[in-house]
Amino acid sequence: MNVALKPILPTPALGEERLALLARLTDGLSPADLYWVSAYSAALASLATRIPGHAGLAVVADAPPPAERPAERLTVVYGSQTGNSKRVAEKLAGKAEAAGLGVRLLRAGAYPLRELAQERHLVVVISSQGEGDPPDDAIGFMEFIAGKRAPKLPQLKFAVMGLGDSSYAKYCAVSRDLDARLAELGATRFAALGEADVDFEAAAATWSQGALETVKQALSAPAAAARPVSPLHAVNAAPLHSREKPFAAEVLENQRIVSRDSNRDVRHLELSLEGSGLRYEAGDALGVWPSNPPVLVDQWLSALKLDGSREVAHEGKRLPLARWLSQERDITRLTRPLLAAHAALSGNHDLQRVLEPEHKADFAALLESHQPIDLLREFPAAWDADQLVAALRPMTPRLYSIASSPKLVGPDEVHLTVAVVEYERHGSKHFGAASTFLATTDDDARVPVFIEENERFRLPADGSRDVIMIGPGTGIAPFRAFVQERQAAGASGRNWLFFGNRHFSQDFLYQVEWQEALRSGALHRLDLAFSRDQAEKLYVQQRVRENGRELYAWLNEGAHLYVCGDSAHMAKDVHEALLDVASVHGGLSADDAKAWLADLLQQGRYARDVY
Repeated sequence: MNVALKPILPTPALGEERLALLARLTDGLSPADLYWVSAYSAALASLATRIPGHAGLAVVADAPPPAERPAERLTVVYGSQTGNSKRVAEKLAGKAEAAGLGVRLLRAGAYPLRELAQERHLVVVISSQGEGDPPDDAIGFMEFIAGKRAPKLPQLKFAVMGLGDSSYAKYCAVSRDLDARLAELGATRFAALGEADVDFEAAAATWSQGALETVKQALSAPAAAARPVSPLHAVNAAPLHSREKPFAAEVLENQRIVSRDSNRDVRHLELSLEGSGLRYEAGDALGVWPSNPPVLVDQWLSALKLDGSREVAHEGKRLPLARWLSQERDITRLTRPLLAAHAALSGNHDLQRVLEPEHKADFAALLESHQPIDLLREFPAAWDADQLVAALRPMTPRLYSIASSPKLVGPDEVHLTVAVVEYERHGSKHFGAASTFLATTDDDARVPVFIEENERFRLPADGSRDVIMIGPGTGIAPFRAFVQERQAAGASGRNWLFFGNRHFSQDFLYQVEWQEALRSGALHRLDLAFSRDQAEKLYVQQRVRENGRELYAWLNEGAHLYVCGDSAHMAKDVHEALLDVASVHGGLSADDAKAWLADLLQQGRYARDVY
């Protein structure tokens, strides 16, 4: 939880002005960053030679001066949008520390780029988002390394681990680009590029172990191995419930929140966390482990002419095929490995051609337009049950931005805003796994859930700061939580919301709540964009440009800006609109506008929760 720094015993030496400056400098920092600042300040004060590590790691007690330290330590950098890369990096760094190595762990946005030229051993764990974009906290890191200012790195030994989603055409594109660029700058790989799909745990663990064994040999000087270490803080006990051990949350309410004549279905769900021990903050996400729609499982069994009761043994489990397809395997997303396996079994030359490098556009179009069931029907193949289970990707949880503040609804309740994925294509109805699972839950049903912290998407610790929120469609969810949180905390800063959807009369999500918030003063400004209520479509990015003068003034006065929603189109369009606002109303050149927005991102005053 982010808090403003307040000394227990304010000293005359600091004074109110310095304390205010310190609070402003630390506003918006994550807990990990605050630990780092604390350790760094203590080191400066004592003039010791120690360099602080990352929260949860250790400080080497008798480290050499800073100029010598890079040659004797392993630096682990992560770029993470949803927390997966961070978890992989933390585990690797923890194992390296346990082996007696000097380690520092940093998120990419906090890495001091000037130190890259002196770095000796570097591991980067980084994810690829959407169409091959880096995580928000790694944009500056990637731009620097790809740019002209990047130094030559003949002294660097490095390894890159990439996390991605093979249902996207540009799978692991960021890690591949980074691996190639570091080599181009003269660095030497001490481990081959690693790649992991959404079921990343096993692949990441295997790669990390191999990389660690190699780097241990390079950093295993007896003096280094014998150094005592001092933990920065105590390690917390493992939570009762987690991603691996979800809590069965009772459904308290499942309500449709669009009009009856809307051709879309959006649900407001309220779940009970009572007895779970789970705690969340506004800005966090709820992880949901879904089951596939029964009708879709039946379609698979019918298309492949397989017996659902046939037992299949795989990875230490023995389950009926129908159970594998229902709860254990992802059958709604088409991936390259599945497409390759089906193309080989079907013998279809058109499918095989799509997989060739020169047909990337066709491959991307196929991933976008087809679910696996479409291929099973269009290109028949003789799958057997064992082959099928082995070829399918394991089921993974879906993350939903939380739409409630525990300060208002209580810590034992959590709300979600869910757009139900259901559409007609290729002559049949298609379903989304998690949204259909949630939409069809009855009162008193149980949903397996866990909390996914999102430290980069937090309200400012200073409640007097203004907040600008841009969230069309179900991107409104975290901003419902933000307004609730600010109201419950008595924050004095202004709240400005941009919301958009298709029709005012059909899908103005939480309309009554926003109108009441305006009346009560919990919301100070609301700008709307309903795209299909007029001849020419209207989107939130146009509202951003129309209100650019005031928006730019708010940001120059210290406001925090948040964007939530679709990463493929909306988030990019809003980003471009913000650049235009800086150019038109700030008089900035195109390059200076990019630098201004990048600086807001680096400060944590421009945060995105996009998917």
